[in-house]
Parts: sequence; C-alpha cells; structure tokens
Amino acid sequence: MHNRRITRYIIALIVFLTGFAVEGNAQFKEEAFQQTYNAKGDSTSVADTADKLFSFKDWGRGIAHKQEIDIGTMFAGSLFAPGTAQIYNKDYWKLPIVYGGIGALAGTGGYYLHRYNKTGNTTDKTTATWLFAGAGLVYWGSLLDGVINFESDRDPLPGRSTLYSALLPGLGQIYNGELFKVPIYWGGLLVSTHLLMNYDTNYKRFKRIHNEATSTDPEISSNVPINAETAKWYRDVYRRYRDYSILATVLVYLLQVIDANVFAYMHDFEVTDDITMNVEPALISPYNEYAMHTIPTTNPMNNAVGMRLGFRF
Repeated sequence: MHNRRITRYIIALIVFLTGFAVEGNAQFKEEAFQQTYNAKGDSTSVADTADKLFSFKDWGRGIAHKQEIDIGTMFAGSLFAPGTAQIYNKDYWKLPIVYGGIGALAGTGGYYLHRYNKTGNTTDKTTATWLFAGAGLVYWGSLLDGVINFESDRDPLPGRSTLYSALLPGLGQIYNGELFKVPIYWGGLLVSTHLLMNYDTNYKRFKRIHNEATSTDPEISSNVPINAETAKWYRDVYRRYRDYSILATVLVYLLQVIDANVFAYMHDFEVTDDITMNVEPALISPYNEYAMHTIPTTNPMNNAVGMRLGFRF
C-alpha cells in the first residue's frame, strides 16, 4: 500500500510537469528554444539546442577535433568516459590528475575494503569510504572543469547554466547573475534535507521498537516502553513524512535546474518600455464570436456582459 501511494505521487508529478510543458508551449514561440544564436548568414556555429540529445558519432568526432559539439554532448560523453571533456577542451595536462586521482583513490579504497572484509576492522571500512568519496570528488571535479572551460560565444550559455546547477545547486543562478535566488534554493534544500534526516532517524527508531515489541523473546518484548500498535503507528507516520521530504528535496533540486536553464534562455529577452493595460466592457459569448470578429449566430440570451483586460508589451 505504501509503495502504491508513492507511485501515485510520482505519476501525479509527471502529469503536472507534462501539463506545464504543454501550457508553456503556448506562451513562448517554439523558435525561442530552438534557435542557433549564430550570426546572420553563419551556418558553421554549433546550435545550443535540445533537438538531439546525444550522438556517439558526433561525440567521437568532437573528441577527435574533427567537428565542434555542443556542451551537452561533451558532458554526456564525459559521464561515462572521464577526461574526455578535458581532451575536447585541449587541456591535456589535466588528464594525469583526473586518471591518476580517480585510479589511485579508488584502487586504495578497494584495498582497504578488502582488508575490512577479512578483518572486520571498522577503521579500514571508514578509510575505504573516505577514499571512495575522494575518487568521486575528483570525478565530479573533472565534469565541472569540463563545463567551465567549454568555449562558447554566448554568455550566459543555457547549457552551461543548466549543468552548473545540476552539478552544484545555485551555481547556475550565480552564473546567470541572479545571486539573490541562491539563499532561496539553498534554504529549501537545507530545510527539506534536515527534515528528511530527522524523519528517517525517527522512522528507524520506531521500526526497531516495533520489531522488539513483536519479538517472540519475552525478555526483549517486556523491556519495550510502548506497545507494538503504537510503535507501528509512529513508524508509518515517520516513514510517510520521510518520503514526503525526499520528494520535496528532489523537487527543489529540479526546480533550481529548470530555473537556471529558463532564465539563461530568456536573458536576452527584451520587453519594451511601453507597457500598458486596458480594461473595458465586453460582451462575452459562449463561442467567443465577438472576440473572433464574427457575426453572432447563437441565442443572444446566452451572452453575458463582462470586463475585458488587455496587456501590451
């Protein structure tokens, strides 16, 4: 039942985002999100668009410096082949740092993990964990370095802004020059993460208490401070709130990535200073005949008097 509830939340979220995307398409011209930003008459520059997600052929030719590739293709390739972003950016001197750092840290971490499996020494396990985390940090740094050093004539570049926020929340907003948004998103992430950790701790606590209360060993079950039914109620409540916190954390993260992308695209969007608002009476028809400047064919009794609001940008 719990898994079904979470599945319904995810489906509802997908439907909501899909509906927003459909409505958003009516608000902006399609060309605004598919333009190449080339100079007039220039057909050689790479388009910064999402028409084609990834092409191994284009990525391979880009790494071989036979053609230019967009920042998304470069980044996607470097996800499964670390160091290739540095090759495309011609920062060859960084390759020993990337491969040496990842290889040395991951290899040493594997050695200590092997020792822990043999001896059970928790110090070896902790050391292995930190070494693996270091290898992951070098990998993350190689991705960020590739995005930073990608050459582009456009500033801000929507692809760079999006990847900045994906790699480090708030960095895309800083790149777009919207520093005031960083505390908002970081505050949301910190609050949701704090609640997530708190609810998860209490969920595990009452789960343990429930297991002890339902134990067949009288010595264990007799020392439980509350009965099994109460422990089960608290366990389920904290588990539900923990799942809500996970969903909230993911939503805040995705929102700041989308925000960085949209506002980078709209950075050069110009609005005229001649902004006016007109309010005037209007006759409302069921089929909008007056707005379409057609002769009314419906029963006049079905019409209603209202107000029409118009904006001019």
